[in-house]
Amino acid sequence: MQDPLHIVWFKKDLRVQDHAPLKRASLHGPVLPLYVVEPELWQQPDMSGRHFEFLTECLASLRQDLTVLGQPLIVRTGRVTEILAELADRFVIGGLWSHEETGNDWTYQRDRAVTAWCRERGIAWTECRQTGVIRRLKSRDGWAGQWDSFMAKPGIDAPRLPPLGGLENGAIPTVKDLALAPDPCPDRQRGGRKAAMETLESFLFRRGKPYRAAMATPVRAFDACSRLSPHLAFGALSMREVAQATWARQRELRDQDFQGRTTWQGAMRSFSGRLHWHCHFMQKLEDEPRLEFENLHRAYDGLRPKDPDKMRLQAWQNGETGLPFVDACMRALKATGWMNFRMRAMLMAVASYHFWLDWRAPGLHLARQFTDYEPGIHWPQVQMQSGTTGINTVRIYNPVKQGLDQDPDGAFVRRWVPELKVIDDAHLHEPWKADNAGKVLGKAYPFPIVDHLGAAKEAREKVWAVRKGQAFRGTAADIQSKHGSRKSGLPLRGRENRRRRSDKPADPDQADLFGGAS
Repeated sequence: MQDPLHIVWFKKDLRVQDHAPLKRASLHGPVLPLYVVEPELWQQPDMSGRHFEFLTECLASLRQDLTVLGQPLIVRTGRVTEILAELADRFVIGGLWSHEETGNDWTYQRDRAVTAWCRERGIAWTECRQTGVIRRLKSRDGWAGQWDSFMAKPGIDAPRLPPLGGLENGAIPTVKDLALAPDPCPDRQRGGRKAAMETLESFLFRRGKPYRAAMATPVRAFDACSRLSPHLAFGALSMREVAQATWARQRELRDQDFQGRTTWQGAMRSFSGRLHWHCHFMQKLEDEPRLEFENLHRAYDGLRPKDPDKMRLQAWQNGETGLPFVDACMRALKATGWMNFRMRAMLMAVASYHFWLDWRAPGLHLARQFTDYEPGIHWPQVQMQSGTTGINTVRIYNPVKQGLDQDPDGAFVRRWVPELKVIDDAHLHEPWKADNAGKVLGKAYPFPIVDHLGAAKEAREKVWAVRKGQAFRGTAADIQSKHGSRKSGLPLRGRENRRRRSDKPADPDQADLFGGAS
């Protein structure tokens, strides 16, 4: 090959549409689209088999789309720098192209190694922005406007690619090939561009009407929420595609008149706001990578034991705490890879306050369970729900009240905790109060591992004791200046219409969000 080869390194951007590196690289010469499966990444404690299965589905879809453009995806397994070195020994490399990534610490260190390799070889590595996250951000002032401006730019068409010769496409490895631990998730969402587009269309035009009212309860949220979060996490859809499709739907609703239009409009306003929050939280980890490992406010260091109570942690992970609604949520998460935002927050809060576990171990478990695991959203949210940021309201969810509020008929608990089938409806969320409790508790189903009311009271006193004093408040003010939102609500619809100020969402730092676009 006479012309220098431009390598497009796919990472968490597994699509050909609205893909700046692919387009820009194609303007400079022949393109080698590359994905590197990194075994070391998949051995990290926040990664799991369900993530990898979703990834392989996205890769298969991406390979099909690239084949249509002219050059299939090249897949290799190993360390990125070693794969790049092999290619550099065979071809003249004109440049490396990729999207920016706000990942976990492992990917951050990997990218530093790639930077050093490129510098040593004299190869230019161009990284393009793909979300509302801004690298080396100096101030949050004006961040929302920059988000709007970026999302309002026209999408990028997929280019034609000249076919390359002399390269094997490479097999997409399996979970077995990487020796990953078994991770059955029978009701997991499927990956790939087609599934992503179908999910977006069904939400905007069929499923989304009850979004605003239904998002809080797992009884309805599985259908009423967008379910776009895993597709955004792996980049089968771009955030800009979702934002612009949502704005288009809002314009369409504005120009129509039909029964239920107002409900639809409210749903779309709420969803559009959550797209901002998705990037808002990712920006936190981008600006402060230590969030993955350390308390944001260091006054909380030592508050909880670093070595978790293994019995409590295991009971929580297995959905065997004796708190029916908590256990139902955890079991549903294990089987589906997804949970609505309020229940994610409750699971983390129960682990942190009622079971008094340091957030790192429960956070890792949830990361492995969520098919839509996005480090930039996950770790700031884990800390927020654990009360260690210093700037957020301390929320200690009452797990019994949450069950009564969100599953009043007990249908969700009965589905996921069948051991309680003989307990009557009146006591389903508190089976220890049932007359026949002795036939079930301690036998088919455990007694509660803590007194949830007493544990909550004790946790509240410990957490609030840390918040006293001028030193705490001074550090909290610095954290707020760096990471906090600049007003009570960000614009909801980009440049479409900012006049309806009454429709602002709550402060994102008070929102119970894990999956962003849930």
